[in-house]
Amino acid sequence: MFTYVIRRIAMVPIVLLVVVTIVFFAMRMVPGGPAYALLGSYASAEAVRQLEIELGLDRPVWEQYGSFLNDLLHGDLGTSIFNGRPVGPELARAFPYTGALCLATIVWGLLLGVPLGALTAVRRNSFWDYTGRVVSLLGLTVPPFYLAILLIVAFSLKLKIFPMIGGGELSNPLDFLHHLVLPSLTNGIVMSAFVSRTVRASLLEVLSSDYVRTARSKGLREGHVLVRHAMRNALIPTVAFLGVYMTLLLGGAVVVEVVFSRTGWGRVLVNAMKQRDFPVLQVGLMLFSAIVVAVNLLVDMVYAYIDPRIRYS
Repeated sequence: MFTYVIRRIAMVPIVLLVVVTIVFFAMRMVPGGPAYALLGSYASAEAVRQLEIELGLDRPVWEQYGSFLNDLLHGDLGTSIFNGRPVGPELARAFPYTGALCLATIVWGLLLGVPLGALTAVRRNSFWDYTGRVVSLLGLTVPPFYLAILLIVAFSLKLKIFPMIGGGELSNPLDFLHHLVLPSLTNGIVMSAFVSRTVRASLLEVLSSDYVRTARSKGLREGHVLVRHAMRNALIPTVAFLGVYMTLLLGGAVVVEVVFSRTGWGRVLVNAMKQRDFPVLQVGLMLFSAIVVAVNLLVDMVYAYIDPRIRYS
């Protein structure tokens, strides 16, 4: 186990380097550039050329790449081309909003998805099974941005329970959580559809296994058999699913932050893409990749803890 964790941690810099390299060169292959984004499409060629010289974008791309990696190794995340602010503090200010959104989404997804999946498995081919499967199918098919609009109309415009836009103030926890409910519920409903189907399929397989039949034959209560024997093994694929879903979760956070006009990494990266703000986009995607790698590493360790039969060499 320890050797496996060390190997995975050692691979993190390689993965990040590959991601940064791909983003670095891909962004510079896109037509246009920061100079056009700053000056506008009607700027003269001389003005664009002068701004590129000031920004250092006239240098060969390999030289720019080397300078970027050198600054990164020295802890310099760069400066935004568009507003001249340091990239690190800008992303640090936005991180609590995106981090809270992702954590709340996971909570909603598990609270809604696990009971629904267990209910449909235990009540197989019943009214509850058919209803739960239809509900999960709706969660899979409805686009997150459309679901967000429906929740805004219902809970913000009609009932006026939750705010429609904004992320709240970090200094005011109640206000922050109040603004977090609808965005996290939007992604949580989508996630719960995946979780419920994963739990249902896994639990159906576990309930038909020999050790569950043995537990029932010993006279154990059905609830005890379900919770202590069946659910623990049925949740193993769900834990593995969380690591895979993390990538989709971060992508969903981008959509939700734009719809709800929330501060967060999603909006920062979307604006950086529009403005060809290379330093912000490169560092932002690198941090996104680091989070995905870290979460997958954590999921693998939890996976091994849940199932003692799993051992890594």
